[in-house]
Amino acid sequence: MKEVIAIIRMNKINETKRALSNAGISSMNARECLGRGKGIVDFKVLEGAEKGYEEAISQLGQSQRLVPKRMLSVIVPDKLVQKVVSTVIKTNQTGKSGDGKIFVCPVYQAYRVRTGEDGDSVLDAI
Repeated sequence: MKEVIAIIRMNKINETKRALSNAGISSMNARECLGRGKGIVDFKVLEGAEKGYEEAISQLGQSQRLVPKRMLSVIVPDKLVQKVVSTVIKTNQTGKSGDGKIFVCPVYQAYRVRTGEDGDSVLDAI
């Protein structure tokens, strides 16, 4: 099993949750986070970018400040990793700086607290 960690724009969270659910992936965790990639941010246009204005997003310039993002964590069996990754990319790809990053990490074991079950049986399995 694997953990797919996706860092995406704040304004794309609902669309991403809906797309994953439509793909049969209903279990996930999400949290607000701050970060930046290789690009550097000009806070004169950040407010517009946070509101989702593509023009402002494309004009983000040179600064060392951190940008609000959303981090999704999805634990899935190995056979569903590519489905999760391709769904997140399709939903979040604008072709502009700030679209996000995806990381895939190994998960060695999972347990369902309520029943004590373990392994892939506690995960989404389409």
